Amino acid sequence: MTITHTEIYKYTIPMVPFTIATGTMSYAQNMFIRIHTSEGIIGVGECSAFPMIAGETQATCYEMAKDFAALWKNKSAADIETRLQELDLFTAGNYTAKSAFDLALYDIAAKAANQPLYKYLGGEKKDIESDLTIGIDTPENMAATAIAFKEKGVNIIKVKLGKKVVDDIERIKQIRSAIGNTIKIRIDANQGWSYDDSVIALTALGEYGIEFCEQPMRKWNDELLPALCKISPIPVMADESVFTHHDAERIIRNNACAFINIKFAKSGGIHEALLINDVAEKNNIACMMGGMLESRVALTAKVHFAMAKNNIRFYDLDTCLLGHLADPVTGGVSYSGMHLQLSDAPGIGADVDNDYLKKLEQVII
Repeated sequence: MTITHTEIYKYTIPMVPFTIATGTMSYAQNMFIRIHTSEGIIGVGECSAFPMIAGETQATCYEMAKDFAALWKNKSAADIETRLQELDLFTAGNYTAKSAFDLALYDIAAKAANQPLYKYLGGEKKDIESDLTIGIDTPENMAATAIAFKEKGVNIIKVKLGKKVVDDIERIKQIRSAIGNTIKIRIDANQGWSYDDSVIALTALGEYGIEFCEQPMRKWNDELLPALCKISPIPVMADESVFTHHDAERIIRNNACAFINIKFAKSGGIHEALLINDVAEKNNIACMMGGMLESRVALTAKVHFAMAKNNIRFYDLDTCLLGHLADPVTGGVSYSGMHLQLSDAPGIGADVDNDYLKKLEQVII
């Protein structure tokens, strides 16, 4: 099964501005591809660039995609590992751009096997309930948003922090006071705190029933994580500190986390995500399936992956609910409240409406 050509799109999605510790995104910087094969099977892939985390933009992903598509043209789509090794030999990093190509190959493979992706990966359907995220705002506005989430039936709320530590403590204090104690709260500092601020924040927030804290410090402070984990009453989840399974091995070896957040845009896609999960599972470290600002194409792929791996026990799968002002996806995962449901369509089971794609910058390689 030979790759004949690849469609590449600057898959921009307008959105309400969303703020985390490292910056604000006013639109989803996504890229969408379709890989065509000699057998008539078409694989779709999507990535979502988040420059302040992964160091890639929509523009860099689009340019890298042109090179990747040319590199793969007239080669086998079935040899996934060799194709991905070619990308790694061609360029270091650029995991976000690579992840779209990875997803497309797995989509092709599952379609060729006439299986939904979760079954192709060896899984079965299971209940998946996502959290819903509150971006950084004033404590009062964040508490009001939390109340609105509770009224909609949200059971797990993720709160973005990582600014001035005193204000962050006040944010959680007001949110917990507003929603009571029955709803789970997770916090994510997105590397925004220093070590000292992390100690102050996590110690102070221990009384508010926080499930875990994602990435309190910059990843270059990873050597301080073991000490922080010992002090903190709140379990620490590694996010930006773990891009690959080599990172996971290092972090786990150093007793530097309780959990790991897996994201395709950090890892380069499903192939590397499988390796990260394997390392974590062997060391009894549960993982979360997370994301950037993907539409329901990549979101659907993530739900397939989460269903295939029982070590994925936390779900941060609200990417297209974080202010997206358009949903151009056909098929794909659907929400029942915050529970995610898949069809049994072969492959990923999602695509993008052609009328939407016609308006985007695009190229065929």
